[in-house]
Amino acid sequence: MKLFAQIFLNGLYNFLTSRVYRQFMKMVFFYGGISRYNTRTISFLKYKMIVPDCRSFIWQFKEIFVDRNYLFNSSNNSPIIYDCGSNIGTSVLFFKELYPNAQIKAFEADPEIFSILKQNLELNNIDNVELYSKAVWINNEGIEITSEGADGSSIFGKGEKIKVESVSLKELIEKETSIDFLKMDIEGAETEVLKNCSASLMHIKNIFIEYHSFINHEQNLDLVLSILSKNGFRYFVKSAVYNKYPFLKTKNNYSPDMDLQTNIYAYK
Repeated sequence: MKLFAQIFLNGLYNFLTSRVYRQFMKMVFFYGGISRYNTRTISFLKYKMIVPDCRSFIWQFKEIFVDRNYLFNSSNNSPIIYDCGSNIGTSVLFFKELYPNAQIKAFEADPEIFSILKQNLELNNIDNVELYSKAVWINNEGIEITSEGADGSSIFGKGEKIKVESVSLKELIEKETSIDFLKMDIEGAETEVLKNCSASLMHIKNIFIEYHSFINHEQNLDLVLSILSKNGFRYFVKSAVYNKYPFLKTKNNYSPDMDLQTNIYAYK
C-alpha cells in the first residue's frame, strides 16, 4: 500500500508540477493510439516536428525531455557535441535548449529519416549544426543497414538491406582537441565503433551510449565497459527497458530482436 501510494503520488506530483510531463501525457492521450508509421506534424512545448512514427517519438520525447537522459554540465558556453544517431532531431533540439551556442555534429544513417531531421531543424530555426547523412562506423567505405522507418534502422535488422554512406568516427574525433559530449545511439553498431575508437577517447569528457544486444549475436556489454574504464571513465548503467522477469522473458517487448537495451552514462 505504501509503495502504491508513493508511485501514485509521484506521478500526480509530476503531472501537477512539470509542464514537460503534462506534455508527455498529452502526447500519449492524443497520439498513443495512432497506428505506426503514419507521418504527422506534432507541436509540443515551443517546437514543431515532422514525425514518421508517433509511438517511437512519444518515447523519444519522454527519454530526452522528461527523463533528460542527455543532461550534462559544461563550463564551455559553446560545447562541442557529437550526436551519433540523431534520428528526426529530438536530441538536437534538447541540446540546443540546454546550450544554445553548442557546436553540434549530427549523424543519421537512414536517408529518409535524415531528410526529416533536416526539415525539423529548419522548421525550428536551429543553426550551427553540421549534418551528416551517413552512418557512424569504423571506416568511410559504406555499410548495409535495414531501414525500419522510425528509430530502429540497424546493421542487425531483419529484412531488405540498403547500402548507405559511412564515416569513421575515430578519424573525426582525432581532429578535435576536446569533445564535451558524445552521444551514441546507433542501434547495435556501438560496440564495433567504440572498439575502433578505443585509443582516441582521451579528449572526450562525457559519453552516452545506448547499448543494444541482439538475439543470436554475442553480448559485448563487458567489452564496452572495459574500454570506458581503460580510458579513465567512470560510468553509471541503467536499463532502458523494464523486464520484471529476465529469466522467464528473454526478449525485449518493444524490440523483439533484442534481449537487452541499456543506457550507459560515462564521465570523467
